[in-house]
Amino acid sequence: MLLFMDFTQLAYAQRLRKRKVKKLFKHSAIVNDHFTGFALYDLDKQQMIYELNSDKYFTPASNTKLYTFYTCLKMLGDSIPGLQYVNRNDSLIFWGTGDPSFLQTDLKATKAYNLLKNSKQNIYFSSGRYTGTFYGDGWPYGDYADYYQAEINELPLEDNVAIVYADTAGQLQIKPSYLKRFLKCDSSLKSNSFYVQRDILSNSFTYPAVRVPKKFRQEIPWKTSTALTIDLLQDTLKRTVGLVHLPIPADAKTIYNAPADSVYKRMLQPSDNFIAEQLLLVCSSTRFKTLSTDSVINYSVKNYMADLPDKPQWADGSGLSRKDLFTPRDMIAILNKILAEIKDEKLLHSMMPIGGVAGTIRSAYKTDNGIPFVWAKTGTLANNHNQSGYLVTRKGKRVAFSFMNNNFTRPAREIRDEMVRIMTYLHDNY
Repeated sequence: MLLFMDFTQLAYAQRLRKRKVKKLFKHSAIVNDHFTGFALYDLDKQQMIYELNSDKYFTPASNTKLYTFYTCLKMLGDSIPGLQYVNRNDSLIFWGTGDPSFLQTDLKATKAYNLLKNSKQNIYFSSGRYTGTFYGDGWPYGDYADYYQAEINELPLEDNVAIVYADTAGQLQIKPSYLKRFLKCDSSLKSNSFYVQRDILSNSFTYPAVRVPKKFRQEIPWKTSTALTIDLLQDTLKRTVGLVHLPIPADAKTIYNAPADSVYKRMLQPSDNFIAEQLLLVCSSTRFKTLSTDSVINYSVKNYMADLPDKPQWADGSGLSRKDLFTPRDMIAILNKILAEIKDEKLLHSMMPIGGVAGTIRSAYKTDNGIPFVWAKTGTLANNHNQSGYLVTRKGKRVAFSFMNNNFTRPAREIRDEMVRIMTYLHDNY
C-alpha cells in the first residue's frame, strides 16, 4: 500500500512539473508567434519531461556543431591528426588531413609545422585529396567576405582568414604578410566608412583612398587554391615546397598536432565554423583515402546515429547550410550520446559555452551566486535562434534541453532573452 502511494505521489509530482513547464510556453507571447520546438529531458531518470513539437524538423544553425562534435568523439583520439607523410629517399612527401589547428590563430599548433621546418629532406605537398568544393552544401555566396565563412580545403593555414589592420603608424597592413601584394588602394571606391573588400573570385583586396581609422581591424577569408597554399607555406617555412599528385600509400605515417579537447573547445565556445568544417575532413582522413564531408557524414549517420528518433538531414559541419534539418528530440539524443562518450561531465561542461562565464552565452545568462548552471550550444541564422545543452537546477537535478526557434521576424535578442527567462525559471524551480 505504501509502495502504491509512493508511486502515485511520484507520478503526480511528474505531472505537476510537466504542467508547469507547459504553462511557461502557453503564456509566452514571444515563443507563440513563430515555429518553436522544445524538449526537456531528465538525465538521471533517463526520461523526457516535456516536449513541444519535438518531432518536427528545424533549421539548427550552429547546433549542427554538436553532431560534428559527437562524430569527432567517435572517430578521433585525444589529438588531432595534423599531416600524413612518407619518407622516400631524399624526399618527405606529405598529405593534408584538413587539420584546422595548423598555425591557427588561437590554438597555435606547431608540431606539423616543425616537422616540415626541421626536415633535412626535400619536402613535397601532395594535393588533390579533398574532393569537395570550397563552400559547404547550401552556403550563401553573398557572405563570402565575412569572417565566419572561411573556405574549406585540405591544408588550411592560419584559419584561411586574412587580418587587415592599422599599424601604430596608421598604415594598413595584412596578415599573412604574403598577401600584401594583393592589397591595393582603389580611388574609385566611394564610401562614408573605411572598409576593405575582396573580389569574389580572387584575392584582390581593395580599399578607398581615405584615412585609415585608428585601431582598424577586419577579418576577410581569402580565396583558397593549391598555388596559394604552396606560396604561403614557402613564405612561412622559408624553404622550397614542391608540388606532386600522388595517392596516399598504406605506410603513410601520421603526425598529431593539437590536443583534441582544446580544438573542440575552440569550435564550441565561440562557435567557430572554420574549425567545425575542417574537423569533418580530419574525421574523413582516418577512414577514407580522400577528404570528403559527404562521406564522413553518411558514415556517421549510418554507424553512430542509426538509433536517433528521427533521421537527420545533415549537410555540413558548421550549420551555415539551411539544408541542415534536425528535430529537438534528436538533439536530446545527441546530447546524451556526447555525455556517454566523454563520461566526464566536468570536462564536457568546460568545452561548452558556459552561461555567465564563457562563449556565446556568456552575456546571455547570469550565474547563480557565481556558479554557472547552463552549458549550451547556440545556433543563429537570420530568423532562426536555438540553444541545446545541459542545465543543473538548484535542487541538483541534471537535465538536457533543446530549445529551437525558426521563422521569427522579431529581433533575435528578444528570442534569446525569452529562452534565458524560461531556462532560468526551470533552474530556479524544477
